[in-house]
Amino acid sequence: MKRNGMCPTCYLKMLLTPGKRTAKLDLGEKYDNGVALTPPMGWASWNTFKNTIDEDLIYETGQAMVEKGLLDAGYKFINIDDNWHSNMRDGEGNLQGDLVKFKSGIPALVAKLNDLGLKCGIYSSNGTLTCENLPASLHNEEKDALNFAKWGIEYFKYDYCHNERYSKYAPLVYALEIVAVGEKTGKIIPCKEAKLDGLAKFMPEKRVDGGYYISGLDKARGVAKFDQIVMEEEGDYVLTLCVKKKGWYQKFLVAKVNGKNHIFEIPQQKFFNTTARFQQIIHLNKGVNVIELSNPVTSRADSTALQYYKMGQALKKATAQVAKERGEEEKPITYSICEWGFNKPYKWGAKAGNLWRTTGDIRPIWVWIVMIYRHTAKLYKYSGAGGWNDPDMLEVGNGNLTYEQNKSHFSLWCMLNAPLILGNDLRSVKQDVLDIVTNKNMIAINQDPLGKQAKLIKKGRIDILAKPLEGGKTAICVFNSKKGKKKVTVDLNKIAEDKYVQMNRKNSYTLVEQWSGEILQSDGKFKCEVNGYGVKVFVV
Repeated sequence: MKRNGMCPTCYLKMLLTPGKRTAKLDLGEKYDNGVALTPPMGWASWNTFKNTIDEDLIYETGQAMVEKGLLDAGYKFINIDDNWHSNMRDGEGNLQGDLVKFKSGIPALVAKLNDLGLKCGIYSSNGTLTCENLPASLHNEEKDALNFAKWGIEYFKYDYCHNERYSKYAPLVYALEIVAVGEKTGKIIPCKEAKLDGLAKFMPEKRVDGGYYISGLDKARGVAKFDQIVMEEEGDYVLTLCVKKKGWYQKFLVAKVNGKNHIFEIPQQKFFNTTARFQQIIHLNKGVNVIELSNPVTSRADSTALQYYKMGQALKKATAQVAKERGEEEKPITYSICEWGFNKPYKWGAKAGNLWRTTGDIRPIWVWIVMIYRHTAKLYKYSGAGGWNDPDMLEVGNGNLTYEQNKSHFSLWCMLNAPLILGNDLRSVKQDVLDIVTNKNMIAINQDPLGKQAKLIKKGRIDILAKPLEGGKTAICVFNSKKGKKKVTVDLNKIAEDKYVQMNRKNSYTLVEQWSGEILQSDGKFKCEVNGYGVKVFVV
């Protein structure tokens, strides 16, 4: 006898084949919320202040940003990192600021920063707690996103501490119920109307309506597709999964409705009843609609991508809702995925948010900074307008970094199209540090509208990076990672051969060094001397 149209031998072979996926993890289109078209610029509290922040320090930092010309240089965000909030959610389950250190409340602080011409950012974690063991947003995505939007938040850093995976196991679905929002009756679609793929199969069960349920949707190895859902009107509907209870473990399902993912987290079940109902609000078109059911989770990476995706969708929904309710222009939230690079966020981050951390936390230690730079440089193909590789906040001005190291650190982050998020004490910033982070030439390279990250052309004692710029120009960075001056010859004609860089090959080149203003002429090769731990950056 055949199973789902397959011979018994074929079915058994597929059952015993590990890792075969029929449900592909698909987050849909690029995350497009209209912001971060160039890398974000601002300041964040963590690197210098960690858990010693309060509302006065945050506001004083905002004042310093304005007074010292940082706002004019392009730095717009004041981002409040971990330790901003109380360990208690309020009586309605909402996050709230530390009741002593942020006694005026976050909305009041946001308003004061906005009056300075600045935008405010905030922090949570994709876990049950933040890294400092305060309440976080996993399983509370829509509630927290809505509050951030109401407060006027415009940047959101989402960390990865205390993360819990989505289950690899799917619920047993016996029917879909679709009812217009606000109505009591609608369509009941028995599971037998689905087309099955992979290990998905119909199982008989007398105790559920229709007499069957769908099994085999676990671990991305089965799909149930309802492709003939006909609606008379376009609009928002309540989609109810009608499931048969089984097992004491958590379950998870993605309902892809006309290509858009809707996530169902199914908690552990008590067995006082045979069945249960789980709901999401979906949008359906007039005419034929398609709903695909699957659990695409086979790894922590799959789970993580879906969780960050879910928060990103909640942020977009929240800002749109607040704008509509208030009759105001929407204030999109720049979404920073702080996942530490463990689950290769550069492969899925552009569909989940605006930027994604490529490594663990930065430190004001030279070898650490070089390590982070080298890793991020390899990921140049994944970066672009609206979605950026993030090698973490700047340590310029922190620790015992020398002037040359500070200048190189800033230059490399500019070449990498990294978000320029300062992490020093701006109230007492030294002039040489201020001069580095407000260098207009380097900021222009970072903010270039073409949005292409530099490629590492040559690696060694001397690194050479090339970054395509708008208008056919190219930025060339010559970086000396070691102690002691070093002379180097740069072959522009060889760089021009690189298809990614797309530099026009010419008989003569004019180069302008972006820190000193020195102008060079070259017929293809030029020599320069680079200080120990130093850089020279040329625009060709």
